[in-house]
Amino acid sequence: AFLVHVASSCPLAANGSALAFGFTLIFNKNPLVCYNPDARHFIPCDWGLLHGVAGLVATFLNNDTAWVQRAEDRRQACRDLATHFWASTALRRTPPQVRIVPVPLPNTPNAVLLTCHVWGFYPPEVTVLWLHNGDMVATGDTTKLLPNGDWTYQTQVTLMVTAKAGDTFTCFVQHASLDRSLQEDWGPGLSLGLMVKVVMAAVIMTLGLVVFAAGTFIYCRQ
Repeated sequence: AFLVHVASSCPLAANGSALAFGFTLIFNKNPLVCYNPDARHFIPCDWGLLHGVAGLVATFLNNDTAWVQRAEDRRQACRDLATHFWASTALRRTPPQVRIVPVPLPNTPNAVLLTCHVWGFYPPEVTVLWLHNGDMVATGDTTKLLPNGDWTYQTQVTLMVTAKAGDTFTCFVQHASLDRSLQEDWGPGLSLGLMVKVVMAAVIMTLGLVVFAAGTFIYCRQ
């Protein structure tokens, strides 16, 4: 079986402008005839066994103004659409989302593995740091930047901590799409002993208020 198809290409610069234009007639995955946009005609681009055939095809296409016009239309479309395409893809800004997932470590009192998940951002350059009570700590272990398949990216940074009541750990994220840094906080819950003390204090305070209210009521009745 033989397959012939036409492929056009439009390499873009970093600012989205068109660098060049390619329009090629391909035979069984091998370039056969190429369009020269400067001279506005087709030339053979196969220098192997099919070079003679490529020359005949190029001559035929050059004598058919419809093919030359087709190539020029593609070239103009490249110029017109490149900036809009680049702005909506490579130059777009998509802000990240952040979530901290704590995992207590077994057999280690108060030890917690914190994982800061950062996802859904573009461009891929991102800075993720850990703060402890407002002070920067070691960056922890960073997972390789991964694409999501929708032109956004994700990453995660883990940090092993020994947390105590009152501590605040912050995942600090900087990205080109953000006007200011994105911060997500996590703090340990109350320890069992401290929770018992809080509950007892609340019960005693409640009983005190009940006794005070009852005494006030009896005094007012007399």
